[in-house]
Amino acid sequence: MSPECAAARDSFVDEVDIDLAMTAGGAAPFDIDGYERRLAWVYLSRVVAGPCAALSALIESVGVVEAARAVRECALPQSLRGPTEQRRGTDTAARDLDLMERLGGRVVTPDDPEWPAWRLLGLAQLDSGRDRDGAVPLVLWVRGPRSLLESSDRAVAVVGARCSSGYGNQVTAEIAGDLAAKGWTIVSGAAFGIDAMAHRAALAVGGVTIAVLACGVDRPYPAQHDRLLTEIAETGLVISEYPPGTPAHKHQFLARNRLVAALADGVLVVEAGLRSGARNTVKWARRLGRPALAVPGPVTSAASAGCHRMIRDGEALLVTRAEEVIDEAGPLRLLLPDPSDSPGAALSGDEALVFAALPEVGSRLPRELAEQSGLPLPAVRAALPALELAELVGANESGWYRKQPARRHR
Repeated sequence: MSPECAAARDSFVDEVDIDLAMTAGGAAPFDIDGYERRLAWVYLSRVVAGPCAALSALIESVGVVEAARAVRECALPQSLRGPTEQRRGTDTAARDLDLMERLGGRVVTPDDPEWPAWRLLGLAQLDSGRDRDGAVPLVLWVRGPRSLLESSDRAVAVVGARCSSGYGNQVTAEIAGDLAAKGWTIVSGAAFGIDAMAHRAALAVGGVTIAVLACGVDRPYPAQHDRLLTEIAETGLVISEYPPGTPAHKHQFLARNRLVAALADGVLVVEAGLRSGARNTVKWARRLGRPALAVPGPVTSAASAGCHRMIRDGEALLVTRAEEVIDEAGPLRLLLPDPSDSPGAALSGDEALVFAALPEVGSRLPRELAEQSGLPLPAVRAALPALELAELVGANESGWYRKQPARRHR
Protein backbone atom coordinates (compact mmCIF):
# COMPACT_ATOMS: atom_id res chain seq x y z
CA MET A 1 0.00 0.00 0.00
CA SER A 2 1.34 3.42 -0.93
CA PRO A 3 2.15 6.00 1.79
CA GLU A 4 -0.67 8.20 0.45
CA CYS A 5 -3.19 5.38 0.71
CA ALA A 6 -2.00 4.40 4.19
CA ALA A 7 -2.33 7.99 5.39
CA ALA A 8 -5.82 8.29 3.90
CA ARG A 9 -6.83 5.01 5.57
CA ASP A 10 -5.54 6.10 8.98
CA SER A 11 -7.27 9.46 8.66
CA PHE A 12 -10.53 7.77 7.75
CA VAL A 13 -10.30 5.35 10.72
CA ASP A 14 -9.70 8.25 13.12
CA GLU A 15 -12.72 10.14 11.75
CA VAL A 16 -14.95 7.07 12.03
CA ASP A 17 -13.83 6.43 15.64
CA ILE A 18 -14.78 9.99 16.56
CA ASP A 19 -18.16 9.73 14.84
CA LEU A 20 -18.88 6.33 16.46
CA ALA A 21 -18.13 7.79 19.86
CA MET A 22 -20.54 10.64 19.16
CA THR A 23 -23.33 8.16 18.34
CA ALA A 24 -23.05 6.34 21.69
CA GLY A 25 -25.91 6.52 24.14
CA GLY A 26 -28.84 5.84 21.87
CA ALA A 27 -27.99 8.08 18.90
CA ALA A 28 -28.63 6.85 15.37
CA PRO A 29 -26.02 4.29 14.23
CA PHE A 30 -23.26 5.60 11.99
CA ASP A 31 -23.32 4.37 8.39
CA ILE A 32 -19.65 3.49 7.93
CA ASP A 33 -20.09 2.08 4.42
CA GLY A 34 -22.10 5.10 3.29
CA TYR A 35 -19.54 7.53 4.70
CA GLU A 36 -16.67 5.64 3.07
CA ARG A 37 -18.44 5.78 -0.29
CA ARG A 38 -19.13 9.51 0.10
CA LEU A 39 -15.47 10.15 0.91
CA ALA A 40 -14.49 8.14 -2.16
CA TRP A 41 -16.81 10.14 -4.44
CA VAL A 42 -15.53 13.44 -3.07
CA TYR A 43 -11.88 12.38 -3.30
CA LEU A 44 -12.26 11.33 -6.94
CA SER A 45 -14.14 14.52 -7.78
CA ARG A 46 -11.19 16.60 -6.67
CA VAL A 47 -8.63 14.33 -8.32
CA VAL A 48 -10.01 14.79 -11.83
CA ALA A 49 -11.80 18.14 -11.26
CA GLY A 50 -14.33 17.78 -14.06
CA PRO A 51 -15.74 15.19 -16.45
CA CYS A 52 -13.61 12.07 -16.96
CA ALA A 53 -15.18 9.26 -19.00
CA ALA A 54 -12.37 6.82 -18.20
CA LEU A 55 -12.83 7.27 -14.44
CA SER A 56 -16.60 6.95 -14.76
CA ALA A 57 -16.06 3.66 -16.59
CA LEU A 58 -13.73 2.42 -13.85
CA ILE A 59 -16.28 3.28 -11.14
CA GLU A 60 -18.99 1.50 -13.12
CA SER A 61 -16.75 -1.56 -13.35
CA VAL A 62 -15.32 -1.92 -9.83
CA GLY A 63 -17.32 0.45 -7.62
CA VAL A 64 -16.43 3.86 -6.24
CA VAL A 65 -14.48 2.69 -3.15
CA GLU A 66 -12.28 0.33 -5.14
CA ALA A 67 -11.82 2.98 -7.84
CA ALA A 68 -10.61 5.44 -5.20
CA ARG A 69 -8.15 2.85 -3.89
CA ALA A 70 -6.86 2.20 -7.40
CA VAL A 71 -6.34 5.92 -8.01
CA ARG A 72 -4.48 6.40 -4.71
CA GLU A 73 -2.15 3.49 -5.46
CA CYS A 74 -1.88 4.30 -9.18
CA ALA A 75 -3.07 0.77 -10.00
CA LEU A 76 -4.72 2.16 -13.12
CA PRO A 77 -5.04 1.64 -16.85
CA GLN A 78 -2.90 3.96 -18.94
CA SER A 79 -5.90 6.11 -19.91
CA LEU A 80 -6.30 7.20 -16.27
CA ARG A 81 -2.72 7.73 -15.18
CA GLY A 82 -2.37 11.12 -16.84
CA PRO A 83 -5.68 12.64 -15.67
CA THR A 84 -5.11 11.53 -12.05
CA GLU A 85 -1.35 12.00 -11.68
CA GLN A 86 -1.33 15.61 -10.51
CA ARG A 87 -3.80 15.35 -7.61
CA ARG A 88 -4.10 11.67 -6.65
CA GLY A 89 -1.86 12.18 -3.61
CA THR A 90 -4.10 14.93 -2.21
CA ASP A 91 -7.11 13.74 -0.22
CA THR A 92 -9.13 16.56 1.35
CA ALA A 93 -12.50 14.78 1.15
CA ALA A 94 -13.36 15.09 4.84
CA ARG A 95 -12.42 18.79 4.87
CA ASP A 96 -14.43 19.37 1.69
CA LEU A 97 -17.53 17.85 3.26
CA ASP A 98 -17.04 19.96 6.38
CA LEU A 99 -16.61 23.10 4.27
CA MET A 100 -19.81 22.43 2.34
CA GLU A 101 -21.69 21.92 5.59
CA ARG A 102 -20.41 25.26 6.90
CA LEU A 103 -21.49 26.90 3.63
CA GLY A 104 -24.97 25.48 4.12
CA GLY A 105 -24.44 23.24 1.10
CA ARG A 106 -23.93 19.57 0.35
CA VAL A 107 -22.42 17.17 -2.11
CA VAL A 108 -24.89 15.10 -4.13
CA THR A 109 -23.56 11.76 -5.39
CA PRO A 110 -25.14 9.03 -7.55
CA ASP A 111 -25.92 7.23 -4.27
CA ASP A 112 -28.28 10.01 -3.14
CA PRO A 113 -32.06 10.13 -3.72
CA GLU A 114 -31.89 13.63 -5.26
CA TRP A 115 -29.32 12.62 -7.89
CA PRO A 116 -30.98 13.47 -11.27
CA ALA A 117 -30.10 10.13 -12.86
CA TRP A 118 -32.65 10.23 -15.66
CA ARG A 119 -31.63 13.76 -16.63
CA LEU A 120 -27.97 12.75 -16.88
CA LEU A 121 -28.59 9.43 -18.60
CA GLY A 122 -28.05 10.94 -22.05
CA LEU A 123 -24.51 11.98 -21.12
CA ALA A 124 -23.64 8.35 -20.42
CA GLN A 125 -24.66 7.45 -23.98
CA LEU A 126 -22.33 9.95 -25.67
CA ASP A 127 -19.19 8.80 -27.46
CA SER A 128 -16.33 9.84 -25.17
CA GLY A 129 -13.94 9.85 -28.12
CA ARG A 130 -16.04 12.44 -29.92
CA ASP A 131 -17.40 14.38 -26.93
CA ARG A 132 -14.39 14.53 -24.62
CA ASP A 133 -16.22 16.59 -21.99
CA GLY A 134 -19.48 14.68 -22.32
CA ALA A 135 -19.14 12.32 -19.36
CA VAL A 136 -21.61 12.18 -16.48
CA PRO A 137 -20.33 14.32 -13.56
CA LEU A 138 -18.91 12.30 -10.69
CA VAL A 139 -20.73 14.40 -8.08
CA LEU A 140 -22.55 17.71 -7.92
CA TRP A 141 -21.70 20.30 -5.29
CA VAL A 142 -24.91 22.05 -4.30
CA ARG A 143 -26.04 25.12 -2.39
CA GLY A 144 -29.75 25.68 -1.90
CA PRO A 145 -32.76 24.23 -0.09
CA ARG A 146 -34.45 22.40 -2.96
CA SER A 147 -34.15 18.86 -4.24
CA LEU A 148 -32.11 18.80 -7.43
CA LEU A 149 -34.17 15.91 -8.76
CA GLU A 150 -37.51 17.63 -8.17
CA SER A 151 -36.31 21.05 -9.32
CA SER A 152 -35.17 19.70 -12.68
CA ASP A 153 -38.40 17.78 -13.31
CA ARG A 154 -39.80 20.57 -15.54
CA ALA A 155 -37.04 22.90 -16.61
CA VAL A 156 -35.95 25.12 -19.49
CA ALA A 157 -32.41 26.37 -20.00
CA VAL A 158 -32.27 30.03 -21.00
CA VAL A 159 -28.92 31.25 -22.33
CA GLY A 160 -27.53 33.94 -24.58
CA ALA A 161 -25.16 36.82 -25.12
CA ARG A 162 -23.16 38.31 -22.27
CA CYS A 163 -23.37 41.74 -23.91
CA SER A 164 -27.14 41.64 -24.25
CA SER A 165 -29.18 44.47 -25.71
CA GLY A 166 -32.22 46.17 -24.21
CA TYR A 167 -34.36 44.12 -26.59
CA GLY A 168 -32.71 40.88 -25.44
CA ASN A 169 -33.15 41.74 -21.77
CA GLN A 170 -36.83 42.57 -22.27
CA VAL A 171 -37.60 39.37 -24.19
CA THR A 172 -35.69 37.28 -21.66
CA ALA A 173 -37.55 38.83 -18.74
CA GLU A 174 -40.91 38.20 -20.40
CA ILE A 175 -40.32 34.62 -21.52
CA ALA A 176 -38.33 33.42 -18.50
CA GLY A 177 -40.71 35.16 -16.11
CA ASP A 178 -43.75 33.61 -17.78
CA LEU A 179 -42.16 30.15 -17.73
CA ALA A 180 -41.24 30.45 -14.05
CA ALA A 181 -44.73 31.70 -13.19
CA LYS A 182 -46.15 28.60 -14.89
CA GLY A 183 -44.03 26.33 -12.67
CA TRP A 184 -41.03 25.77 -14.94
CA THR A 185 -37.53 25.89 -13.44
CA ILE A 186 -35.14 28.26 -15.22
CA VAL A 187 -31.63 26.84 -15.68
CA SER A 188 -28.74 29.06 -16.70
CA GLY A 189 -25.08 29.81 -16.08
CA ALA A 190 -25.17 33.02 -14.00
CA ALA A 191 -23.11 34.92 -16.59
CA PHE A 192 -23.60 38.58 -17.48
CA GLY A 193 -26.38 39.46 -19.90
CA ILE A 194 -29.09 36.95 -20.81
CA ASP A 195 -28.13 34.40 -18.13
CA ALA A 196 -28.43 36.89 -15.29
CA MET A 197 -31.66 38.33 -16.67
CA ALA A 198 -33.20 34.85 -16.85
CA HIS A 199 -32.30 34.13 -13.22
CA ARG A 200 -33.64 37.50 -12.07
CA ALA A 201 -36.89 37.07 -14.00
CA ALA A 202 -37.53 33.72 -12.27
CA LEU A 203 -36.73 35.19 -8.84
CA ALA A 204 -38.99 38.19 -9.49
CA VAL A 205 -42.08 35.98 -9.88
CA GLY A 206 -41.18 33.67 -6.99
CA GLY A 207 -40.11 30.90 -9.35
CA VAL A 208 -37.32 28.36 -9.13
CA THR A 209 -33.98 28.84 -10.84
CA ILE A 210 -30.78 26.79 -11.00
CA ALA A 211 -27.38 28.40 -11.60
CA VAL A 212 -24.76 26.00 -12.99
CA LEU A 213 -21.23 27.27 -12.35
CA ALA A 214 -17.91 26.48 -14.03
CA CYS A 215 -16.06 26.92 -10.72
CA GLY A 216 -16.55 25.99 -7.08
CA VAL A 217 -19.88 26.99 -5.54
CA ASP A 218 -17.95 28.94 -2.89
CA ARG A 219 -16.41 31.22 -5.54
CA PRO A 220 -19.04 33.46 -7.15
CA TYR A 221 -18.31 33.98 -10.82
CA PRO A 222 -18.50 36.60 -12.08
CA ALA A 223 -17.65 38.28 -8.78
CA GLN A 224 -20.20 41.02 -9.48
CA HIS A 225 -22.94 38.37 -9.22
CA ASP A 226 -22.14 37.45 -5.63
CA ARG A 227 -25.46 38.90 -4.40
CA LEU A 228 -27.42 37.29 -7.25
CA LEU A 229 -25.93 33.86 -6.54
CA THR A 230 -26.63 34.28 -2.83
CA GLU A 231 -30.27 35.04 -3.62
CA ILE A 232 -30.50 32.03 -5.93
CA ALA A 233 -29.01 29.79 -3.22
CA GLU A 234 -31.63 31.02 -0.74
CA THR A 235 -34.64 29.91 -2.82
CA GLY A 236 -33.29 27.77 -5.67
CA LEU A 237 -30.01 25.96 -6.36
CA VAL A 238 -26.42 26.85 -7.19
CA ILE A 239 -24.56 23.79 -8.44
CA SER A 240 -21.21 22.77 -9.91
CA GLU A 241 -19.29 19.60 -10.69
CA TYR A 242 -16.10 21.34 -9.53
CA PRO A 243 -15.00 21.08 -5.88
CA PRO A 244 -14.96 24.08 -3.54
CA GLY A 245 -12.14 26.51 -4.22
CA THR A 246 -11.87 25.64 -7.92
CA PRO A 247 -11.32 28.81 -9.99
CA ALA A 248 -13.00 29.31 -13.35
CA HIS A 249 -11.04 28.37 -16.47
CA LYS A 250 -12.08 28.69 -20.10
CA HIS A 251 -12.44 24.98 -20.88
CA GLN A 252 -14.64 24.48 -17.82
CA PHE A 253 -17.33 26.73 -19.27
CA LEU A 254 -17.65 24.50 -22.34
CA ALA A 255 -17.94 21.41 -20.12
CA ARG A 256 -20.41 23.24 -17.85
CA ASN A 257 -22.69 23.89 -20.83
CA ARG A 258 -23.49 20.19 -21.17
CA LEU A 259 -24.98 20.23 -17.64
CA VAL A 260 -27.09 23.29 -18.46
CA ALA A 261 -28.50 21.37 -21.43
CA ALA A 262 -28.83 18.04 -19.61
CA LEU A 263 -30.78 19.44 -16.65
CA ALA A 264 -33.49 20.95 -18.87
CA ASP A 265 -36.24 19.79 -21.23
CA GLY A 266 -35.02 22.23 -23.86
CA VAL A 267 -32.53 25.04 -24.47
CA LEU A 268 -33.72 28.54 -25.37
CA VAL A 269 -31.28 31.06 -26.84
CA VAL A 270 -32.55 34.63 -26.68
CA GLU A 271 -29.61 36.54 -28.15
CA ALA A 272 -26.36 35.16 -29.54
CA GLY A 273 -23.63 36.46 -31.80
CA LEU A 274 -22.14 34.26 -34.49
CA ARG A 275 -19.38 33.10 -32.11
CA SER A 276 -21.49 33.01 -28.94
CA GLY A 277 -20.89 30.32 -26.33
CA ALA A 278 -24.66 29.81 -26.30
CA ARG A 279 -24.28 27.88 -29.55
CA ASN A 280 -22.11 25.41 -27.65
CA THR A 281 -25.01 24.79 -25.27
CA VAL A 282 -27.26 24.22 -28.28
CA LYS A 283 -24.74 21.68 -29.58
CA TRP A 284 -25.03 19.74 -26.32
CA ALA A 285 -28.82 19.96 -26.45
CA ARG A 286 -28.84 18.43 -29.93
CA ARG A 287 -26.43 15.71 -28.84
CA LEU A 288 -28.76 14.86 -25.95
CA GLY A 289 -31.94 14.97 -28.01
CA ARG A 290 -33.27 18.10 -26.32
CA PRO A 291 -35.12 20.67 -28.45
CA ALA A 292 -33.11 23.79 -29.24
CA LEU A 293 -35.08 27.03 -29.54
CA ALA A 294 -34.07 30.54 -30.56
CA VAL A 295 -35.70 33.97 -30.42
CA PRO A 296 -35.30 36.12 -33.55
CA GLY A 297 -34.15 39.71 -33.28
CA PRO A 298 -33.78 42.69 -35.58
CA VAL A 299 -32.06 41.69 -38.83
CA THR A 300 -29.62 44.55 -38.27
CA SER A 301 -28.59 43.32 -34.80
CA ALA A 302 -25.23 41.53 -34.50
CA ALA A 303 -26.40 40.29 -31.10
CA SER A 304 -29.06 38.16 -32.83
CA ALA A 305 -26.97 36.96 -35.77
CA GLY A 306 -26.23 33.64 -34.08
CA CYS A 307 -29.93 33.02 -33.42
CA HIS A 308 -30.75 33.78 -37.03
CA ARG A 309 -28.02 31.42 -38.25
CA MET A 310 -29.26 28.59 -36.01
CA ILE A 311 -32.84 29.08 -37.19
CA ARG A 312 -31.81 29.24 -40.83
CA ASP A 313 -29.59 26.14 -40.58
CA GLY A 314 -32.25 24.11 -38.78
CA GLU A 315 -30.26 23.94 -35.55
CA ALA A 316 -32.99 25.68 -33.55
CA LEU A 317 -36.73 26.30 -33.84
CA LEU A 318 -38.04 29.86 -33.85
CA VAL A 319 -40.04 30.84 -30.76
CA THR A 320 -41.30 34.21 -29.55
CA ARG A 321 -43.16 33.54 -26.29
CA ALA A 322 -43.40 31.15 -23.35
CA GLU A 323 -46.34 29.18 -24.78
CA GLU A 324 -44.28 28.27 -27.84
CA VAL A 325 -41.40 27.15 -25.64
CA ILE A 326 -43.73 24.91 -23.64
CA ASP A 327 -45.23 23.57 -26.88
CA GLU A 328 -41.77 22.35 -27.92
CA ALA A 329 -40.31 21.32 -24.56
CA GLY A 330 -43.46 20.24 -22.71
CA PRO A 331 -44.07 16.68 -21.51
CA LEU A 332 -46.81 15.90 -24.05
CA ARG A 333 -44.37 16.40 -26.85
CA LEU A 334 -41.64 14.40 -25.16
CA LEU A 335 -43.79 11.51 -23.97
CA LEU A 336 -46.15 11.11 -26.93
CA PRO A 337 -44.05 11.40 -30.06
CA ASP A 338 -45.55 10.72 -33.45
CA PRO A 339 -43.32 8.19 -35.27
CA SER A 340 -44.01 9.99 -38.54
CA ASP A 341 -42.24 13.04 -37.10
CA SER A 342 -38.91 11.21 -36.96
CA PRO A 343 -38.17 9.36 -40.19
CA GLY A 344 -34.60 8.82 -39.03
CA ALA A 345 -35.51 7.56 -35.55
CA ALA A 346 -34.39 3.99 -36.32
CA LEU A 347 -30.95 5.06 -37.54
CA SER A 348 -27.77 4.58 -35.55
CA GLY A 349 -24.06 5.27 -35.82
CA ASP A 350 -22.69 7.46 -38.61
CA GLU A 351 -25.96 7.38 -40.57
CA ALA A 352 -27.87 8.87 -37.63
CA LEU A 353 -25.28 11.61 -37.16
CA VAL A 354 -25.27 12.53 -40.86
CA PHE A 355 -29.08 12.55 -41.04
CA ALA A 356 -29.28 14.74 -37.91
CA ALA A 357 -26.83 17.18 -39.50
CA LEU A 358 -29.11 17.69 -42.50
CA PRO A 359 -31.48 20.66 -42.04
CA GLU A 360 -35.22 20.16 -42.40
CA VAL A 361 -35.17 22.77 -45.16
CA GLY A 362 -32.31 23.22 -47.62
CA SER A 363 -29.34 21.09 -48.58
CA ARG A 364 -25.75 20.57 -47.53
CA LEU A 365 -22.55 19.47 -49.23
CA PRO A 366 -20.66 16.49 -47.76
CA ARG A 367 -17.91 18.74 -46.39
CA GLU A 368 -20.48 20.87 -44.58
CA LEU A 369 -22.09 17.73 -43.17
CA ALA A 370 -18.69 16.57 -41.92
CA GLU A 371 -18.27 19.86 -40.04
CA GLN A 372 -21.79 19.73 -38.59
CA SER A 373 -21.67 16.07 -37.54
CA GLY A 374 -18.07 15.92 -36.38
CA LEU A 375 -17.41 12.90 -38.62
CA PRO A 376 -14.51 12.57 -41.07
CA LEU A 377 -15.41 13.31 -44.68
CA PRO A 378 -14.99 9.68 -45.88
CA ALA A 379 -17.47 8.50 -43.22
CA VAL A 380 -20.02 11.09 -44.38
CA ARG A 381 -19.60 10.03 -48.00
CA ALA A 382 -20.10 6.40 -47.00
CA ALA A 383 -23.26 7.13 -44.99
CA LEU A 384 -25.06 9.24 -47.63
CA PRO A 385 -25.65 6.41 -50.17
CA ALA A 386 -27.06 4.22 -47.40
CA LEU A 387 -29.48 7.00 -46.43
CA GLU A 388 -30.43 7.42 -50.09
CA LEU A 389 -31.17 3.68 -50.41
CA ALA A 390 -33.42 4.03 -47.34
CA GLU A 391 -35.24 6.84 -49.22
CA LEU A 392 -34.49 9.29 -46.44
CA VAL A 393 -32.31 11.69 -48.43
CA GLY A 394 -31.81 12.88 -51.98
CA ALA A 395 -29.26 14.92 -53.88
CA ASN A 396 -29.33 17.78 -56.37
CA GLU A 397 -26.91 20.33 -57.73
CA SER A 398 -26.71 22.17 -54.39
CA GLY A 399 -26.06 19.12 -52.19
CA TRP A 400 -27.89 16.52 -50.13
CA TYR A 401 -31.31 17.12 -48.56
CA ARG A 402 -33.93 15.32 -46.49
CA LYS A 403 -36.67 13.70 -48.55
CA GLN A 404 -39.18 13.56 -45.72
CA PRO A 405 -38.96 16.63 -43.47
CA ALA A 406 -40.22 15.99 -39.96
CA ARG A 407 -43.82 17.16 -39.45
CA ARG A 408 -44.68 19.05 -36.30
CA HIS A 409 -47.43 18.25 -33.76
CA ARG A 410 -50.31 20.64 -33.51
